[in-house]
Amino acid sequence: MRFAFYILFLFILCQCAPQVESPPEINKSSIEKHMAALSSDEFLGRMPCTEGETKTVEYLTQALKDAGIAPGNKGSYLQDVPLLDINSTMESNLEITTPTKKISLSPGSDFVINTERKTDALSLNNSELVFCGYGIVAPERDWNDYEGLDMKGKTAVVLVNDPGYGGDDPNFFKGDIMTYYGRWTYKYDEADRQGADGLLIIHETSSAGYPWFVVQSSWTGSQQGLAGMDRSDDCGVKGWISLNAAKDLMSSSGQDLSDLIKQARQPGFKPVPLNAQASASISSENAECLSKNVIGIVEGSKYPDEYVLYTAHWDHIGVGKVVNEDSIYNGALDNASGTSTVLAIAESFAKSSQKPERSVVFLFVTAEEQGLLGSEYYAENPIYPLIQTVANLNMDGVNPAGLMNDLTIVGMGHSEMDDIAEDAAVKQGRYVINEQEPEKGYFFRSDQFNFAKKGVPVLYGEGGYDHKEYGKEYAKEFKEKYTAERYHAPADQYDPEEWNFEGMLQDGALYQNIGLRLANSQEWPQWKEGSEFSRPKTVKD
Repeated sequence: MRFAFYILFLFILCQCAPQVESPPEINKSSIEKHMAALSSDEFLGRMPCTEGETKTVEYLTQALKDAGIAPGNKGSYLQDVPLLDINSTMESNLEITTPTKKISLSPGSDFVINTERKTDALSLNNSELVFCGYGIVAPERDWNDYEGLDMKGKTAVVLVNDPGYGGDDPNFFKGDIMTYYGRWTYKYDEADRQGADGLLIIHETSSAGYPWFVVQSSWTGSQQGLAGMDRSDDCGVKGWISLNAAKDLMSSSGQDLSDLIKQARQPGFKPVPLNAQASASISSENAECLSKNVIGIVEGSKYPDEYVLYTAHWDHIGVGKVVNEDSIYNGALDNASGTSTVLAIAESFAKSSQKPERSVVFLFVTAEEQGLLGSEYYAENPIYPLIQTVANLNMDGVNPAGLMNDLTIVGMGHSEMDDIAEDAAVKQGRYVINEQEPEKGYFFRSDQFNFAKKGVPVLYGEGGYDHKEYGKEYAKEFKEKYTAERYHAPADQYDPEEWNFEGMLQDGALYQNIGLRLANSQEWPQWKEGSEFSRPKTVKD
């Protein structure tokens, strides 16, 4: 009798417990529709501050309206992001005088330079070249690649990545896992702090994570930064030099690049003057514009002032260098795929008959390709307080190869979002792995990084290394082919013949389920011990 009463009690209890209804499954045809539209030639490569932006922002706004998503910024779907557009032209070769000969490097093929200053013209005039290792100043590691130097009148020549890459010690600058010191954005900022005249980063494909073509396509033409910043004292001329040109420079200066790399990896490295001078000139056209972040919200029914934040960047790099008679850089995978998948997730939340307990925000940011500018602006000027933002779920380049056995988490080990993601992955019959190319620094190359810096736990992951049907080798070849042939190239076009959208649907469903779990609970994911990020203490802790 007691047992029967106990069973009856449990039945009644379960019937009385609140039942959370899952929203409708995300729609694969919706992903395909949005992706085909956003990556079409009509959108002109979705460059901020162009006709392509106007069309893209109108499309996203209408898509949110049609889905029934409420405007996310005080009655508006838009957040203004003030940008400074600088269109630099390399007016001359990079002329280098070394102790043994004169070297004349050609724009584009041998070097790429531009400026972040708001100026009509800028030049290097016999600027002294100094090899400054990896261009890193890290006091906590007792590391200073600029030690003893006054960089006024000098141009730093530095290596891409950081000293840990390619070494045997996984604890030395995190080994092959790129630290933020390895990112070009850090090296630019450090050259500013050092007061250098110029900065040249030596490109090497495996260390950088992308081929020279990406430098040519991404660092020429219009470049953007946040407007209203005084850069008059910043390093004026910044850019890249090809590996072959760097080898020629070093040998003509009586140095061997391989030996210099070995020296630069050692604690106590001292900068090496090259006894060479560089001259080059650039001209610039400058214009300020208001780009747009696009934002919508599904308001929470119980905790409307707590937020789960989805992000994807809508921009790409517009119209550029002609390749195979095509100049429109459509950005189908990067990142019409992420934008379209987040739109499909938003549509699903909006169609649910039961609203989430917490608010769910859908943020489509501008100018990611220009240095994560849209997400940086939002993180500095949040519409919804970041201290009340539970987590950021970022989608950038969603898997087009088909169903996967893996969920690869970029930046794994930082927060409890790893555990939440693994739980969702296991329910899909998948396993979780860390990123397989940590030396490429992907964690610092997409928008979740700006939220991590502010203390918001983040997730950036996708399937991509273990194909459910064809295995790991197929997945590896698929990724490598995309990077070599399509990444930041006009060839990154919508391709329903080669691409299998089941993988996008699989990752979209995982992200939807994670968002649903966070939106209907009182979980506050925390950063793990040992991570350089942390959430400010709140009453929730």
